[in-house]
Amino acid sequence: MTSLSVVLRSALALVLLVSLSGCVDSLERRAVEGGIEDDSAAEFYDITQPVEAGSPGDIIKSERLLGAPDGSIAWRVVYHSVDVLGKDVPVSGIIVAPTGDAPAGGRPIVSWGHPTTGSSKDCAPSVGVDPFLLMEGVTSLLEAGYVVASTDYPGMGVDGPNAYLIGVSEGHSVLDAARVARQLDEAGAGDELLLWGHSQGGHAALFAAQEAASYAPELKLQAVAVAAPATKLAELLDDDIGTASGVTLASYAFEAYAEVYGPTTPGAELSTILTPEALAAAPALAKLCNLGQHKETSADAEKLVDTFLTNDPSRTEPWATLLSENTPGAQTMGVPVYIAQGLADTTVNPAVTTTFAAERCAAGESITFETFAGVTHGQIANKAVPRVLAFFEGALTQKPVASTC
Repeated sequence: MTSLSVVLRSALALVLLVSLSGCVDSLERRAVEGGIEDDSAAEFYDITQPVEAGSPGDIIKSERLLGAPDGSIAWRVVYHSVDVLGKDVPVSGIIVAPTGDAPAGGRPIVSWGHPTTGSSKDCAPSVGVDPFLLMEGVTSLLEAGYVVASTDYPGMGVDGPNAYLIGVSEGHSVLDAARVARQLDEAGAGDELLLWGHSQGGHAALFAAQEAASYAPELKLQAVAVAAPATKLAELLDDDIGTASGVTLASYAFEAYAEVYGPTTPGAELSTILTPEALAAAPALAKLCNLGQHKETSADAEKLVDTFLTNDPSRTEPWATLLSENTPGAQTMGVPVYIAQGLADTTVNPAVTTTFAAERCAAGESITFETFAGVTHGQIANKAVPRVLAFFEGALTQKPVASTC
């Protein structure tokens, strides 16, 4: 350990003692405690590959986190999941639960799908100093008595195959995070499951809902809530590709598809859809994090606007099929679904979400679709939290859901 590390640890420990005496507020305490944990996080995510075989949701590694929100306990975890190709993969994440005795039957679990933070290992939300800040609504969910399970998705946090907008891989990791919560006795988790996700996380939650009955039948799925979900992927690509943000998200997705599907899917090479400039730049762009490296990501992506695609992936095989297979809606979910969409969203076109909701209504699903005037993509999840809490409470108490279909 370097002398600088010793000094930093000592300083952090001193501030932690002050924090525990009540002289600084909760966020400062969490920042200090998270800083201490961040100093040793690399070792936690260093998993010997291949991992010893295990069942989906089995814990590979876990440790208590200091920086949990007030009135809660939390764990950083690595667990088994199954990706779209049927491979056993390690996935990292966080479980957080209220303190105190759980009710008879255990606490309901909310498995949370986070919005895009990137697609590479270092972009995982659980790696951050205060990962709870990225869990939209976590404080309200804990106060309502829920256990919150938050996956990083495969390929983030620990080494593994990419999962960016690969629906089955994402969905399985969301369901397996809930399974992990049930193995942590102190969490007091029961078998009732609620799904909640924003943007990419909405995509993950919708796929988890589709997969739940067959993949995790021991979990009793009650409801799904999503905010500005990524749904009709081909349309969203077409809407966004003329912007730096669209180029960034496309780089994440196409790199993931080429990595995962390329070895077994003829034609799934980036050279069939990307220009030479994009082909050279996309791998490095896909490694940048959407949050911590947003300035660099935007600058690199801006250079590729209008020079990214050489062929339209939605009309070029096998890309068109891959986009279709990873668009939610091919299977019914069978539980009430709440969809929130900001009308000032320039990342997920409100018209696309409106069409998706209408299609799910036509398929016989129970859909509650709500739009929010003036609300952007980044704002919508927090804006919708009160409605999501009421929706979840209604689903758990078997109150009739006000479907807007």
